[in-house]
Amino acid sequence: MSFIKRHGLWSDEQHAAAKRLRQAVEEQKLEVIRLSFPDQHGILRGKTLVASEALASLENGCTITTTMLAKDTSHRTVFPVFTSGGGFGMREMEGAADVLMVPDPTSFRVLPWSRATGWLLCDIYFADGRPVPFATRSLYKSVLEKLEKRGYEFVAGLEVECHIFRLEDARLSPEDAGQPGQPPSVSLLSQGYQYLTEQRYDQMEPVLEIVRRDILALGLPLRSIEVEFGPSQCEFTFKPMAGLEPADTMILFRSAVKQICHRHGYHATFMCRPRLPNVFASGWHLHQSLISIASGDNAFMTKQEGEVLSPFGRQYLAGLLEHACASTVFTTPTINGYKRYRSYSLAPDRAIWGRDNRGVMVRVLGGPDDPSTRLENRIGEPAANPYLYMASQILSGLDGMDRALDPGRSADTPYEAQAKRLPKTLAEAVAALKDDRFFRDTLGAGFIDYYVHIKNAEIERFQAEVSDWEHREYFGIF
Repeated sequence: MSFIKRHGLWSDEQHAAAKRLRQAVEEQKLEVIRLSFPDQHGILRGKTLVASEALASLENGCTITTTMLAKDTSHRTVFPVFTSGGGFGMREMEGAADVLMVPDPTSFRVLPWSRATGWLLCDIYFADGRPVPFATRSLYKSVLEKLEKRGYEFVAGLEVECHIFRLEDARLSPEDAGQPGQPPSVSLLSQGYQYLTEQRYDQMEPVLEIVRRDILALGLPLRSIEVEFGPSQCEFTFKPMAGLEPADTMILFRSAVKQICHRHGYHATFMCRPRLPNVFASGWHLHQSLISIASGDNAFMTKQEGEVLSPFGRQYLAGLLEHACASTVFTTPTINGYKRYRSYSLAPDRAIWGRDNRGVMVRVLGGPDDPSTRLENRIGEPAANPYLYMASQILSGLDGMDRALDPGRSADTPYEAQAKRLPKTLAEAVAALKDDRFFRDTLGAGFIDYYVHIKNAEIERFQAEVSDWEHREYFGIF
């Protein structure tokens, strides 16, 4: 009996998708299939198998080492994996032991930029069929199941900013290697400050056309491509998607854009604020609403004239504000991302909401009998792990509903409003999450301690580095 059948891991839909997958591999003469899982940072990791081996492992999984879950953003292992419990307090994680990557056949894609190559997104399990507790896709699925039991479906639209540069030097000399290595040297594709002008779009169109073609060939629901305010900056938006799909889309989109661009001599980055002259910060705005499974209606939509949200929507909104500081680690997980939180900068600096106002944290769009009513949370950075970002939103919103919280009045002057400030650094955000009882209860103390440990390792490396700022500030005067 296969691993899948023994533990009942696939739905009828997944079994049907597996049959179609096998046919597609044969008909399209695919030679290899990449098996990938999203790690704690939202980075795809995995193995490439020849097609016959990939099909053979479809229902039994493919082994991968648990140290993939022990790494910070420099890919350094930050847990003592060869001690008792492997630093995780779990015997299954000791000694760089293996777990199984189990493909989700509904995620199957043929990669348009890589010849005869298929791709599958995987979940990771222990040998006894239990999901690995640090696997963020599984964590998000458990949150969606809780939401479904309450009779709702999560709907999200992605609005993602990034930079695309011309790659001048990939820095592949041995002396440039490191952990991490030296970043590539790049040049601009356009100057900035001509937001949405056709001339600037046309300058970037050669690479944007390549990206658009392959993203659509993947079957991702791309809606628009825009040039943003800063040099070489652009934005991609996607149609609303439900449940697991928006997070899976973000994972594949981000990885695909980087691969496509690199193959054509460009460098794409979802880093929030690259250290390049005149470059602007990028954000990830998450549009969200809940749909009643029973009626199909938007639960945030109001029928009350003069109101922008239903009572349910207001309570959900209040939950987002209530837990904004502790959830910031999930929405903005890098040290660099906090350079974006500046007053009067089209980015939030405090936990407030406003009606169609781009200076607030949560921008409310819609009105009476408007089925597109939604909340646009503008707090996130493009490097966020989408499974953690979206899970934190749902849990926070539902807590607002359970406690009948009130979000207060719309903040029409957002940078002058009296409200709690968002964390100014990753260290502040990690401290807020570490002590937060709500996320310890909803995501589990084990996961919170695990994630805090990884983020603290990143912070400690940063604090040990001597920056250019310090050298300029002190080297001459003292």
